[in-house]
Amino acid sequence: MSDVFDPKSILERLHRDYRQRAEAIRGDLARPHDTDAVERAGERQNDEVLQALLAEAEAGMRQVERACQRLVEGRYGICRRCGRPIEPARLAALPVAELCLHCAGLEP
Repeated sequence: MSDVFDPKSILERLHRDYRQRAEAIRGDLARPHDTDAVERAGERQNDEVLQALLAEAEAGMRQVERACQRLVEGRYGICRRCGRPIEPARLAALPVAELCLHCAGLEP
């Protein structure tokens, strides 16, 4: 087992996970609804939760896509605010990080 941080494979896996999650949620949202009014009301509530989860998955995919673009451009792991390297532990924990710990603490 290698301890080498490989951002490309990690980002690819994250993107695949978000994409699969989004596809599963879209499938759930496409299911037919019950004709019973009480059941429909519960299903609408469930749909609202699913819509929020879908939005989170899609936002995650966009973050990963931006991180992949930074990787291609040679800017991955460089803080977009101060230009210093992002801490390796931060990237390991949050591979899509755009800010170093210091600058992330400055975000409102």
